Amino acid sequence: QVQLVESGGGLVQDGGSLRLSCAASGRTFSRNAMGWFRQAPGKEREFVAAISRSGTITYYAESVKGRFTISRANAQNTVYLQMNSLKPEDTAAYYCAATGTSSSGTYYTKLGDYNYWGQGTQVTVSS
Repeated sequence: QVQLVESGGGLVQDGGSLRLSCAASGRTFSRNAMGWFRQAPGKEREFVAAISRSGTITYYAESVKGRFTISRANAQNTVYLQMNSLKPEDTAAYYCAATGTSSSGTYYTKLGDYNYWGQGTQVTVSS
């Protein structure tokens, strides 16, 4: 069982930056691929970024590529999402997610690939 707790959300102006953190419990963190998703009011949850279990491979949604960076610190059981050049359309609840034990060098982009979810942290970008 993996428990995930996100933090770092808040209110920021257009063009600003935020860094989200996701702390994971359990002893298997280094075996789990991780991802970030977001959900705006009235919309479906969508993929944002993913990272392989070692952190060597990352993948991004087109809408955030070049602005967001996903990273992880396996020794601290933590995954991060650095968000720069934020836009009002980035406003959403952001969720951290973990797979079960994953293959090395693999990332995942579909909601159904993830077994564990955090409670979410709100990001609001004002224009």
